Amino acid sequence: MVNRAEGFYNMFGKRISDSILVILFSPLLLPLIAIVAVMVALFLGRPILFRQRRAGVAGRPFEIIKFRSMSDQRNEHDELLPDTERLSRFGRFLRALSLDELPQFYCVLQGDMSLVGPRPLPVEYIPNYDRNQARRLIVRPGVTGWAQINGRQKISFSQRMAYDTWYVDNISLVLDLRILVKTVGLVVLGKGVVSGQDTREVDDMGLAERMGSTSLRRKETNRANQNR
Repeated sequence: MVNRAEGFYNMFGKRISDSILVILFSPLLLPLIAIVAVMVALFLGRPILFRQRRAGVAGRPFEIIKFRSMSDQRNEHDELLPDTERLSRFGRFLRALSLDELPQFYCVLQGDMSLVGPRPLPVEYIPNYDRNQARRLIVRPGVTGWAQINGRQKISFSQRMAYDTWYVDNISLVLDLRILVKTVGLVVLGKGVVSGQDTREVDDMGLAERMGSTSLRRKETNRANQNR
């Protein structure tokens, strides 16, 4: 059986087609990005961008960029409030139409992401993947993917992983174009988005719990260093 992830399209053609499509649609994308940036600045203030370290191809970390969709509201202990309390009506609007994802086209041009591929997850999730799930890291992460057009946020993490590995085994230009076309339809209709979703409801792999434990350890280390 031919390993399509090692074929010409994934190794070379995908990067070329990504760049061509982004450049081709830039006259539409750039004005939209500018408008959304101004709206974020007006409704949420600065910074207008959300940045986070994610796992790229082969697990190499890169910085993903999104438009910020939540406020920085904190409690009396200077800790951020839960996501559901910081997600405003404007933030829900951005997420419903996936407008918060627009800056990721820059990540595509940089080569950190592809238009289509498994969604990039935090690096801290990687130790929880089994051998099969880890194959999602063979290809560049995508702005959209097979899992996103087959349930998006409404399916469990393990189901998303299964869709991701299926994509790795079946990657092709035709499949990517099919995913992109269907993504446009889903975004316009706002289907599959669960605003303010508690990831624990769909995290049947314990990934978010590990992420939370890692963040807690980092905070404790930082406090210890500050008290030295």
